[in-house]
Amino acid sequence: MLYYFLYNYLFQLSDKYPALKVLNVVKYVTFRTGAAIITALIIGLIIGKPIINFMVKWQKGGQPIREDGPQSHFSKKGTPNMGGFIILISLFSSLLLWADVTNVLILITSFVVISFALIGFYDDYLKIKKKNAYNNFSGKLRLFLQFSVSAIAFYFFQRHTGYEFATTLHFPFFKNFTLDLGWFYFIFAGIVISGGANGVNLTDGLDGLCSGPTMISSGFFIIITYLSGHIAFANYLTIPYVEGSSELAIFCGAMFGGLMGFLWFNAYPAQIFMGDVGSLALGAALGIISVITKHEIVFAIVGGVFVIEVLSDIIQVGSYKLRKKRVFLMAPIHHHFEKKGLPETKIVIRFWILSIVFGLIGLATLKLR
Repeated sequence: MLYYFLYNYLFQLSDKYPALKVLNVVKYVTFRTGAAIITALIIGLIIGKPIINFMVKWQKGGQPIREDGPQSHFSKKGTPNMGGFIILISLFSSLLLWADVTNVLILITSFVVISFALIGFYDDYLKIKKKNAYNNFSGKLRLFLQFSVSAIAFYFFQRHTGYEFATTLHFPFFKNFTLDLGWFYFIFAGIVISGGANGVNLTDGLDGLCSGPTMISSGFFIIITYLSGHIAFANYLTIPYVEGSSELAIFCGAMFGGLMGFLWFNAYPAQIFMGDVGSLALGAALGIISVITKHEIVFAIVGGVFVIEVLSDIIQVGSYKLRKKRVFLMAPIHHHFEKKGLPETKIVIRFWILSIVFGLIGLATLKLR
């Protein structure tokens, strides 16, 4: 709203009043992205403690702890859940200030994030209400809702942006290698968005583990969205040009800042857990942004930690169903390392390092084509 006010009123007065020309800096996406990061961080730090206090009183016992989990987790009993609200409030407050809220890509991304947050909130609510750490929300219904939201979002992206390559899949490391998936792209988009959401959700198992890789991924997409929305840079790098997508850099920036504010309270020992309300929403945000910018495959590289977590869970379940044997001591894989005796903080830092490596490989795909 601040950007909208400045753009429609004060910018027009800058010719008459030279002192107001300094406000022209707000026109630049780079400035507003930086401002969005700082704003979201400050808001997160301000609202963090009040939200934690509220959740402690409301939840009366906090997040239920899995009985088959690592012994160290029982010391976390009583820690409240739904810390994702800290991130989401910070994100959207910053977005309202600095983004062009009339941008259709901002609206589509916001729709996906809010929808997945509601799905996650209901799942978190059932866990708190039933005092059960295991899934209380029907997996099939949850997946159906996720795919439905993804299909609706992609439909509006394709219809309202008029982007002629919306259903085309672009492959990194190749200049002209593309594949038009046609109507099948609706299913593919659901896999990308839901996969991102559930990948981040599975990673949310240790204090600070999910926040770091998600911050790194959102930082990567700050760069991608800015370049994709700049026709000169997009042509130079031979990446798809998507008009208006540079505005999503502000969304990614607000997400980055919100995660930093949340990490202040979520770092070991966590004062609050992110919960499905945050992890599903953030993963879906990364997924829809990768679909919009046509960097779906690169998202799988940058979010390599999320992919590893998902694969470890699939391998564990598949192996047990087929052979009645487990591959890991516990899945997802970060619990396997816990069971082997590695300290929680060491696992978290090593996963962050892996995320940085995957992020650098993702950046390399921009030039190595």
